[in-house]
Amino acid sequence: MPKGKYSQWDSIKNVVLLGNHLPRKCGIATFTTDLADAIAKEAPGASVWAMAMNDRLEGYKYPSRVRFEISQGKLNEYDLAADFLNMSHVDVVCLQHEYGIFGGRKGSNIIELLRAITIPVVTTLHTILKDPSPEEKKILIQLAGLSDRLVVMSHRAVDFLIDIYKVPREKIVFIPHGIPDVPFTDPSFYKGKYGAEGKKVILTFGLLSPGKGIENMIDALPKIVKERQEVVYFVLGATHPNVKAERGEDYRIELKLRAKKLGVDNHIVFHDQFVDLADLIEFMGAADIFVTPYLNEAQITSGTLAYAMGAGIATLSTPYWYAQEMLAEGRGRLVPFNDPETLAREINDLFQDDVGCHAMRKRAYMFCRKMLWTEVGRQYLETFDQAKRTGLKSRAPIPKLKTLNIGPPNLPEINLDHLRLMTDDTGILQHAKFTVPNRSHGYCVDDNARALIVAVMALEIYPKDLAIKALVSNYLSFLDHAFNEDTGRFRNFMSYERKWLEDSGSDDSHGRSVWGLGVVVAFCKDRGQLGIAVNLFHRSLDALDHIHSPRAIAYALIGMHAYLRQFGGDTRVRRLREQLARKLMRMFTDNALEEWPWIEESLSYDNARAPHALILSGQWLQDHEMLEMGLKALRWLKKIQTTKDGHFAPIGNNGWYRRGDSMARYDQQPLEACAMIDACIEAFNITRDVEWVSYTHVLLDWYLGENDHRLPLYDYTTGGCKDGLEAQRVNENQGAESTLSWLLSLLAMYNHRAIQALDTIPETGEIKEPCSV
Repeated sequence: MPKGKYSQWDSIKNVVLLGNHLPRKCGIATFTTDLADAIAKEAPGASVWAMAMNDRLEGYKYPSRVRFEISQGKLNEYDLAADFLNMSHVDVVCLQHEYGIFGGRKGSNIIELLRAITIPVVTTLHTILKDPSPEEKKILIQLAGLSDRLVVMSHRAVDFLIDIYKVPREKIVFIPHGIPDVPFTDPSFYKGKYGAEGKKVILTFGLLSPGKGIENMIDALPKIVKERQEVVYFVLGATHPNVKAERGEDYRIELKLRAKKLGVDNHIVFHDQFVDLADLIEFMGAADIFVTPYLNEAQITSGTLAYAMGAGIATLSTPYWYAQEMLAEGRGRLVPFNDPETLAREINDLFQDDVGCHAMRKRAYMFCRKMLWTEVGRQYLETFDQAKRTGLKSRAPIPKLKTLNIGPPNLPEINLDHLRLMTDDTGILQHAKFTVPNRSHGYCVDDNARALIVAVMALEIYPKDLAIKALVSNYLSFLDHAFNEDTGRFRNFMSYERKWLEDSGSDDSHGRSVWGLGVVVAFCKDRGQLGIAVNLFHRSLDALDHIHSPRAIAYALIGMHAYLRQFGGDTRVRRLREQLARKLMRMFTDNALEEWPWIEESLSYDNARAPHALILSGQWLQDHEMLEMGLKALRWLKKIQTTKDGHFAPIGNNGWYRRGDSMARYDQQPLEACAMIDACIEAFNITRDVEWVSYTHVLLDWYLGENDHRLPLYDYTTGGCKDGLEAQRVNENQGAESTLSWLLSLLAMYNHRAIQALDTIPETGEIKEPCSV
């Protein structure tokens, strides 16, 4: 078929590429953009457009080809994107998969989108792990099950998919990484442009990050320069955006200091820029040798290696998987990991062997001619055609009517505006007058501990949001300042003038602080925040021997379970967890009756935390009686707080509910719905009874207006939550406790949906083979 003619695949009229896209600076964005160009060129009659993933709120200034944008952490936008695709007469979706570019646990949000579309899917796998975590393995297995074809860029990747992930061979397509069509030129051609005329140029390019092993190349330079004074090492590429966000330019600075210490700083040039293709071709044209000194084998593809070989540059590399395959048969040389001495020796040898070096260049260049983007675009179109014919048989041709009983309800968007409004540089204020922070009541540890949990869990969904990370530090600082070394307890109340109003807070405030710190330890990625949380967590443990409030014990237990997710071997915490769990269990057994399965003579506030703690503890202590007691108490709470028409009506704080008396109907507080949601999710995790999940939506709907007054407590305009349902009206004040209860509830629902995306099929689940064509 003549190149550029579109006839063989005329059934493919509308193709969507889903992934990152330029001008976002990353390898996936470059690949997606180049692939879209290649497909559009090979199929000029087709509409080729993109859905782009955003890792920042403001997005990017995309070209017109990008017709839809998805904020990676906003689950609802994946649902909207699925609807958009289903209504756009798309023939094939080509997904570019890398775990880190999609939101949710290990990028699980993309699974929600794939489940919702009725369009053939061809997924390009940019990362395939030999030793995946259970979550990573489940994600890839589900991707395989929801994709009509999986495209890989190395033959080893085919073996991994078959042997590790049990993907049928018929579903896997090998298509090489595309490369631009670059002439085979003399390395001296572009040297003058970069002031390197008469120099021997060694080149490494790509986004800069610690895993690239540039330090080993710098360590090799002294021995190279000793033999060839004319050598200069070009390090081309901006610092990876993720690295820059977390560490700034630390790595680049370390490399520069290393070069200076070794006395080779006048033989190395850092080009700190993300270059376009035209500039990259000129840099490659100036290079005598290309080096990828990566630190370990776990790299299944490398665009930089493919580009350099396709440009005919003599190449040396450490033996990561893709390099082993590409540089075989004399197309390049491999050197051991972390071995600067061998690296220097091999480079010097290449510089001394012009004939051998030229032969290596030519072998690499000729091998890569089949990897030109024009050829790659043709192969993708062929795969799309196969997937479409398979997809028509394996997928429903018409989308299901999305009535309210189809699929999980959409969750409101996470809005932290009111949280930020209530927070100043001290911490979060307790109360509000309507929507305005009320300074007269100051601050408390209770709310700052809750706020800390909210910020940490929000950071799980928006990991690159530096403003949320700053909130974590703010609330953590408040807890650190609240800890009284003399008493070993947290103070609770602070005036607006920053004066503590007590030496020791309540048992509850101490327990909530332990809970908040445990969550930081479980989820926080920042080593500084993690360090202070671990230290403060341990300092707070002694006081737990002396607390008697069942709710305080429950809070502390929930925090300990979170802490032990990270440090499961901490014997002291494990012992204390068992001690407190037994203590809480005795409170139940000493007081509970068949018709009143409860720890006290009355039900008051935050009730579901106690059964939540028992369910967690019974599971991890393998105590069936404890687990059943927690589930029994939670079923009872669910029963007595659910009206005849099925909505949630929590116990009111104007009288509570004493055994033998009537239950107070008002005032109903948001923290009751929040506690019930957490406990119901944990009950589902143990029992797998979907009724618990269904009830969480009843509980969330209470905030949204499905309550006694049929009035919403959540305020979409502010992101805050009203303080409760009174007998005749809604309390219009949007204080910290109510707003934090809403946010904790919503974040728990988001987290549960992400986990469910991972748990839909078992780790060894079967993958449907494609229909025969």
